Parts: sequence; C-alpha cells; structure tokens
Amino acid sequence: MEERNQTQLWQVSSSFKCVNIKITVSNGYRPDGRKISRARAITVPDTVRKQQIPQYVAHEAEEFERLVKNGFCEDSNMRFEEYARRWLDRQSRYAPSTLASYRRMLEVVFPYIGAIPLCRLRPIHMENLLAELRKRTCHGKPVQETTVQKYLTVVSAVLSDAKRNEILEKNPARMVALPHTQRAIQRVPSQAEVQKLLAALAQEPRHYRMFYLLSLYTGCRRGELCALQWSDFTFRKDSLLLTISRSRSNVAGKGIVEGSTKNGRSREIYLSGELCGIINSYHHRKKMEAERARRKLSPYLFTDEHGQLIHPDTFTKRLRKIYESIGFPKEYHLHTLRHYFVTALLHCGVDKQTVADLVGHGDTGFLERTYCHPQQAQKEQAADTMLTVLRPDGSPIFNLAAACMAKRRGA
Repeated sequence: MEERNQTQLWQVSSSFKCVNIKITVSNGYRPDGRKISRARAITVPDTVRKQQIPQYVAHEAEEFERLVKNGFCEDSNMRFEEYARRWLDRQSRYAPSTLASYRRMLEVVFPYIGAIPLCRLRPIHMENLLAELRKRTCHGKPVQETTVQKYLTVVSAVLSDAKRNEILEKNPARMVALPHTQRAIQRVPSQAEVQKLLAALAQEPRHYRMFYLLSLYTGCRRGELCALQWSDFTFRKDSLLLTISRSRSNVAGKGIVEGSTKNGRSREIYLSGELCGIINSYHHRKKMEAERARRKLSPYLFTDEHGQLIHPDTFTKRLRKIYESIGFPKEYHLHTLRHYFVTALLHCGVDKQTVADLVGHGDTGFLERTYCHPQQAQKEQAADTMLTVLRPDGSPIFNLAAACMAKRRGA
C-alpha cells in the first residue's frame, strides 16, 4: 500500500481509437484523506501515426507528471490571486524594486478580481477593475489614467503567463479598449543648463560630484550607480570599461536590497580617458580617507566619510537642493539626467540600438517613446532644414511682388 503524500505514477485513461486523451496524475493525499490529483486533456495531432500514439501519450504524461511533482502545475480553475502569487515567486529576471512594485500593485488588484478563477475571467471583469481603480485618489487627487493602466499591465503580464503555459486560451486583459493617454512632456536640460549644473557640482563633496557626473556621462539608473564597486572597472589602453551588473534599491518592508539590474542583464560602457583620470583621482582620495581612519577601503564607490554605504534616497534629495539653488524647474529630478543622456546621444546621431544597449534597453521603440525629447534648438534646426529643402538656392518660398504683378495683369 502506498504511503500518504507519496507521489503516484501517472495514469492514462483513453481508448487509442480516438485522438482525445485524458491524463491523470496523482500527487499524494490531502489531510482529510482525499487524493490530490491533476488532469489534463490532450489531443493527439493527426500527423502522429496510430502505432506512435502510445509513445506520444507516454511522453506527454511524463512531462505532465514532472510539472505536477515540481509544483508547477496550475489549472484554469485556480483563483487569480493564487496564480499571481505563484507568478511573482517564479520571477527572477526583475530587479527587487521592480518586483516589489508589481507586488504592491497586485495587492491593490486582488480585492477586485483575486477570488475569480482564471477560466472565468472576462474582459468585463477587467473593465470593472479599471472603473474601481479610477475612483482611487493619491494625495487627495484622482489617480491618473496612465497609473490606472499600469495596474492592468501587471495583470496582463500574469494572464499572459497563464496563456503561455496553455492554462488560458486568451488574455482578457488585452481585450479591453483603453482610452488614449497623453504622455506628460518630459523636459530635459539644455546645453546651457547642463554647463550650469556642472559648475554647481564642482562645489559639491567629491562623492556627490562623482555620482552625478557618472549619471550624466553613462545614463545609469540610481540603483545601478549605488551598487558600483571598484572591481566593476577594467582599465584599457586609453579608456576604462565599466560593467553594470547590479542595482541597490529601497524596497518597502525590506530596506535596501541589492540584486540584478532592472532587466536582469549586465552591460558594458566605455569611459573616456578624461573620465578615467577623474575616477582614478576619486579612488586615490577614498583610499587615503580609509587609511587615515585606519580601516579597509570599501569595495563600493559611494560611501560616506566613515566608509558606510550612502542611502539611495540621499542622492535624490541632494540633487533636488542643487536644482533649487541654480533655479532649475521643479519637474527636474535625478532620472532627468538619464533622459538627457539618451536624448543627447540620439540628437548627435548615435544609432538607436547602441543607445538602447548603453542604458539597458533591448527595445528601441520603448527608448524613443520614453527618452527621446526634441529640444527647442533641434525644433528650430528642423524648421531651417525644411526651408532649405523647399528652396535650396535660398530664395523666398513665394515671390510676393511677382504674384501681385500677375494678379493686376489678370484684372
């Protein structure tokens, strides 16, 4: 007799005269003595010969048994909340801060659709969810439509995973008609403003100066800069190679967490010889600082005078004060420097894929939608270019004097 909770072998119940096969896998017993089992119906393709059907079914059954035993077997009757939590636990390619954001958004969604089985979710449930989310407020103001749609995007990611695993045939979140949202215009500093900022940074303590300079020069995210270590730099003949592979971020309920980058991939950035000299000088100063305090040099770049890691929020708050001191708009923030990096490179003719690789984006379309911001100078240049196209010789577009003379003759 088999012991309780012991995984049983798969069973096939079918007649091989038909191509519809039901596979049942037993996986132990519940506390009340009932057997835990999962079933899956498969259809044998017409291309499989009659003699090969047993072999085909055996392969499918073994694969199904493996999924059940490893705890990855879900079915369409599972509630959305349970499946979403399992989906969160399986994610490893997202940065801790990104995953924490998804978790927070799903916790908001669960009271509305969490108890509904996956197979019963319909577009109307998604529409009702959006209607409820639009009633929410943030700091006394209605939640923006772009924020509401971000919640649906996370729900859609969960349901797309269910579809990919053949639990659902369709993703109801993708069947909802959404209102068009106008993206907020993201201003980026002009060249004159950047020079003004660099002049202000020259008066800052060296760790702040180094942090913001690298942000401008590399377009790295805040968390990626906070996680930089000296070992991430590799010296070349006339340059320096920087490898970005980690990120440190403040995760609600967990504090500062270090993990992979936002997309889970590492990337390389080349730094010029001049910046190489600045980094060498900074390293020398930090080494002397550690020796005077009779402690080891921290492996991290950005530490305070005691060798302790600086909280990521500190860099954000400090830069906001610098912005205020030089009269920058309130809408500028630390991420604005990343926007400037991308926009400046694209305007200088660097190809989109190279820029996307430098900032850790594989999708050039996302890069353009999110980071490419034409500035006033570029718009004026475009106007002059169009004028040159219309009149290469520089003559007026319309000779008004000639037009008036012709009109008088006709009269």
